[in-house]
Amino acid sequence: MPARFIRRLAAAAFVLAAATPLARRAAQPPTVDGQRLPSLAPMLEKVTPAVVNISTKTRVQVRDPFFDDPVFRQFFGLQGSQGARSRVEQSLVSGVIVDAAKGYVRTNNHVVGGADDITVTLQDGRDFKGKLVGTDPDTDLAVVQIESNTLQALPMADSSKLRVGDFVVAVGDPFGLGQTVTSGIVSALSRSGLGGTGYQNFIQTDASINPGNSGGALVNLRGELVGINTMILSPSGGNVGIGFAIPTNLSRDVMQQLIANGKVNRGNLGIETQDITPRIAKVLGLKDNNGAVVTRVTTGSAADSADIQVGDVITAIDGKPLRNAQDLRNAEGLMPLGSTVKLTVQRNGATRDVSAKLVPEKLATVDGAKLDARLAGVTFSELSQNQRGQGIRGVGVGAVRNGSRAAQAGLQANDVVIGIGNLRVPDLRTLQQLAGVNPRQLVLVVSGDDGVRYVDVR
Repeated sequence: MPARFIRRLAAAAFVLAAATPLARRAAQPPTVDGQRLPSLAPMLEKVTPAVVNISTKTRVQVRDPFFDDPVFRQFFGLQGSQGARSRVEQSLVSGVIVDAAKGYVRTNNHVVGGADDITVTLQDGRDFKGKLVGTDPDTDLAVVQIESNTLQALPMADSSKLRVGDFVVAVGDPFGLGQTVTSGIVSALSRSGLGGTGYQNFIQTDASINPGNSGGALVNLRGELVGINTMILSPSGGNVGIGFAIPTNLSRDVMQQLIANGKVNRGNLGIETQDITPRIAKVLGLKDNNGAVVTRVTTGSAADSADIQVGDVITAIDGKPLRNAQDLRNAEGLMPLGSTVKLTVQRNGATRDVSAKLVPEKLATVDGAKLDARLAGVTFSELSQNQRGQGIRGVGVGAVRNGSRAAQAGLQANDVVIGIGNLRVPDLRTLQQLAGVNPRQLVLVVSGDDGVRYVDVR
C-alpha cells in the first residue's frame, strides 16, 4: 500500500474522530482489530438488582454454670429458670428475588431457619423486613417474602439442560464485603452424598463461592437463574474451586410447596435400604455392587403393595440406574408427592419391574405433657425414613411452644433427642418408657444444628 495513501487514510480518521462528540466516543466499548471486547457487564446489569443481602438475628438460650449450681441458687434465692440467659447470633448472607410481584426471595434454610429477625437489603441500599414463608431442611431451601412495588426478579432457566462445561456466574455477598461476582464453568452435575442435607442433586462449579455466598445466584450467560449457591468443599474453609448449587428445577418445586404449605410434603415408598458390599453381592448372587438392598418394608406401604420384600435389590428407578442407597433416597425425596415410579427389582436372579405410588409418610407422634409435666408444649415424633436412612437414631422434636419450660431450657423445633441422662433414646417407644422416670431431674441429650448439647428441663 503506497505511503501517500496511508497518510491520507490516517488524516481522514483523525478528522472523523475530532468530529465525533467526546461523550459519544467515551461510551463506545474498546475494540481489538475492530471487534468489541467480550464483557459480562450488560448481563450483570440485569442480574445484580435481583440478588439481595440477608442479615439475620437469632436469640439463643445460654445457661450460666453459676446459676445452675443449686447452692448458688439457694443462697441468692433464685427460682424457676432464672439461670437461663440469651445471646444474639447474627449472620450475613445472600438471597435471590424470583417473584417481583409477590416479593418472594429464595435462599438457604441454614441461612434463615430459626432466625428471629430477618432484614433483606437490595443492591440500591433499601432495607425491608423479611417474613419467613417456609423452610425445608432436607434440601436446605427457604423462602422469604418482602413487600415492595419496585422489585426486579431473575428469570429461571431449565436446569436439566445444563451441560458440563457451560459457563456460569456466581453472585453473592462473600465475607460481608458487598455484592461480588465470580465466574467459572459447570464442573459436574447430579452430585450427591456430600453430607449436610438429606436430598442432594447439586450442580458443581469452579466459580468462586465463599462464606456469605450461601443463598446467592448461579446464572448462565443469558442472566437466567440455574442454581442457588449452597456450599463448598474445602479443607481450609475458603474457596478451592469446588462449590455446589441447588438446581432451579429442584428449588422451584420445593418453593411451590413452601408457599402453599409452609413445608414440603414428601412421598414415601415405605422401605429402608442399605448399600451393597462385595460380601452381600456374593451372598445374593449379584454381578456387581450397584443398587440398594431392602432391609425393611413397612406393612401397608406402597412398597408392600408392590410386593417388594426384604432381600430384594432395587437397581433402577424410572429406568435410571442406582449406584447405592443414597441414590434411591434422593430419587424418592425429590419426586413430587403422588408420583408413580417404576422400580427395577432383582430377586433370586430374576429381574422385574414394579410400579409404586409415593404416598405421604405417616409418623407416630406423642404430646410431651403425657410423658412428663415438664415437657408440656412439646410434640415428639418418629424420625423420617430419610433421617433413618442417614443413620440418625433418636426422636424428633416437632414443635416447642414459646414460653414453655422446654423452650426456656433451650429445646428447639427440629432438634433430635438422642438420650435422657446417660441412657440412649433410639426411638419414640424408648422415650415413652424413660421420660418421667426421674422426678427430680430431666436432662435431655439433644442433637441440633449447633451439635450435641444437654437440655436441663426444670
